[in-house]
Amino acid sequence: MRRYASAWTVTMFGLATALILASCAQEPAALEMIRNRGELRVVTVNAPTAYYLGAHGPDGLEYELAMALTNELGVNLVMYPVADIKSMQQELASGRADIAAAQITWDPSWKDIALPSEPYDQIGQLVVYPRGKKRPRSTLQIENSRLAVRGGSPQERILERMKKTVAPDLDWIATAPLNADPLEDIDSGQADYAVIDAREFSFSRHLYPNIRVGFTLPQQRAVQWMIGREETDLLHTVNRFIRKLKHSARLSRMIRESSGDLRDFQYEESREFRMNLQSRLRRYQPWFEQAGEESGIDWRLLAAIGYQESKWNPQAQSGDGAAGIMMLVSTTATAMGIEDRMDPKQSIFAGARYFAEVKDKLPERIQEPDRTLFALASYNMGFGHLEDARILAQSRGKNPDSWADVREQLPLLAQERWYTQAKHGYARGWEPVQFVDRVQRFLTLLEWQPN
Repeated sequence: MRRYASAWTVTMFGLATALILASCAQEPAALEMIRNRGELRVVTVNAPTAYYLGAHGPDGLEYELAMALTNELGVNLVMYPVADIKSMQQELASGRADIAAAQITWDPSWKDIALPSEPYDQIGQLVVYPRGKKRPRSTLQIENSRLAVRGGSPQERILERMKKTVAPDLDWIATAPLNADPLEDIDSGQADYAVIDAREFSFSRHLYPNIRVGFTLPQQRAVQWMIGREETDLLHTVNRFIRKLKHSARLSRMIRESSGDLRDFQYEESREFRMNLQSRLRRYQPWFEQAGEESGIDWRLLAAIGYQESKWNPQAQSGDGAAGIMMLVSTTATAMGIEDRMDPKQSIFAGARYFAEVKDKLPERIQEPDRTLFALASYNMGFGHLEDARILAQSRGKNPDSWADVREQLPLLAQERWYTQAKHGYARGWEPVQFVDRVQRFLTLLEWQPN
């Protein structure tokens, strides 16, 4: 018996076909667009907790995470900073950015703009106070006090919830959100306490050595990436990526390694650095910047060398005849074409040229960051002794082009068993190791400074 399709069947078939054709005509999904153009666009802010330009290029946790995602996707990363949260929202809403990443906590202001990813971290909230004052240990002690917090920040929203639930007498000073720093309010005596992210404090404490931690609030802050509201396929990809990082423990390692707590905190050293930052570097920074342009060396690295050598004191002198901000010996100063080592401008420019020459002498196969670390050691101890350490490393089965391997050999140049075999003889090999570590510390503090 011959069968005929009913009118309902024909209608439904036509509707299904129309839907398929319509879906084909739609804009491609976010992930497909990203792969087609070969790049993921991530908007952020300039901050040590998220993204900043280090001496060797972009750095920060959000940059490291975004790089890891683009490596998985097989595309390039385009990451750029804007002024604030509102600007990030505009970039995401306009479609110029695929993801907003800056230690963000979702709130209603994102509602019509973005979808939050799964949290990739939970950050403790610290109540901090000035050294020399009584330590607060509970919320009751900060009620009816001058408590500083950034206006409109996640910390202020936490305080608002606490006021409604457990601390009705809680009040605070909401500092302006742009360029606001509640720690500055404490440091200047304008506030008694402040609430700040534990992660942010791990960086800030080096610049505010007089501020200490009182206690941690019960509430933590979830941090997430924000993805365009309609880009659900990208959201699913990001969530899988975050879960994968968590499962492998790679995420916790990345968070730990990008923290400001990597280097030991020394109160007196950090206090002195902050004082000199304000009183001396401002005077010499334009010359460091000009010398950096001329030599091709990041000016902050040059400034870090200068601070380690002299604390930016143009009249500094050492027992071995070095003098000036960059602590040049007379033969080096002559070779660099300067007459007065005590002249700060001459010293800075000569030190920059000398460091660039030292760096250029290294074998081309040595890549960054090892190349800069070797150059710092050579600046401190001389190229010949550094070569002795590299030869020693190779003879002991180590990699002579790896700073990690060579730094282990440098102290051996002070031992008779080893320096008698070295071409350039005895060297205080522990000194360049300490020099490199300290310059790296000061460089990082300079990199964390706001623009």
